[in-house]
Amino acid sequence: MSILTRLQPFHTSASDFGVMKFLKKGIDVKKYTMRPLPLQKSGGRGHDGRIQTHGVGGGAKHHYRMVDFKKDGPREGPPLEEKVCYVRYDPCRTADIAVVATGEKRRYILASQNMKAGDIIKTSRNIPRIPVRAYEGDSHPVGALPVGTMVHNLEIYEDDFGRIARAAGTSAQLVRKIGDKCILRMPSKREICISQHCMATVGRVSNIDHDKEHIGSPQRSRWLGIRPQSGWWHRKTGYNGRKIRPIPPMKTYSKPPPPKPDSHKYSF
Repeated sequence: MSILTRLQPFHTSASDFGVMKFLKKGIDVKKYTMRPLPLQKSGGRGHDGRIQTHGVGGGAKHHYRMVDFKKDGPREGPPLEEKVCYVRYDPCRTADIAVVATGEKRRYILASQNMKAGDIIKTSRNIPRIPVRAYEGDSHPVGALPVGTMVHNLEIYEDDFGRIARAAGTSAQLVRKIGDKCILRMPSKREICISQHCMATVGRVSNIDHDKEHIGSPQRSRWLGIRPQSGWWHRKTGYNGRKIRPIPPMKTYSKPPPPKPDSHKYSF
């Protein structure tokens, strides 16, 4: 699997399928790098040239930075400590990102709400008998955290990477524990049941006022890559209007789905 496919939080076929564009420039997409990669815009089109997302096109040029959503620490002994070098803006996502370093290794991670340069964050996979004292920015298994803790960058399968609560200002809440399972409430208010060994980062994602940001002009929308819509006809779906929408039932993630079988094309 491409490292861009594993780390990026948004759809762009230019990154998933345009491998040759990177190979010609000497960029290995299967290896993590801190180097900002040139990102070619897809214009809302897929690899087959057809429209996959309407209202997307144009915008300012920007580079892609590989954000590592994997939280891997020791299962026994002292936790892994990393120092926050600086927090910066990322044009490819709504949240800010931070550069953390330990030893000779550096990487990009999602910045939490109050994260700043000089902070020390800890990562551990140990689940003690007594819940740990949760500090913002630290990463622990959800089974090691006290009930009521707000977390983000949450795994849904053990030894996977963070998939839930990665947008600006979002977080999930640990509601209760049942045996070796933990129940969490997602930003959509739906509850999920995952293993107690799934990793999560304590706190909310940074840039919490993103939903209150006012664009202000149609020109800025074009800079952000948002194309205009027709003012003559707007589709009205069932989402419009006031109605009672019951919360979907709890979803359980027990084990990851099996990999898809290899497909081969034959021509006659």
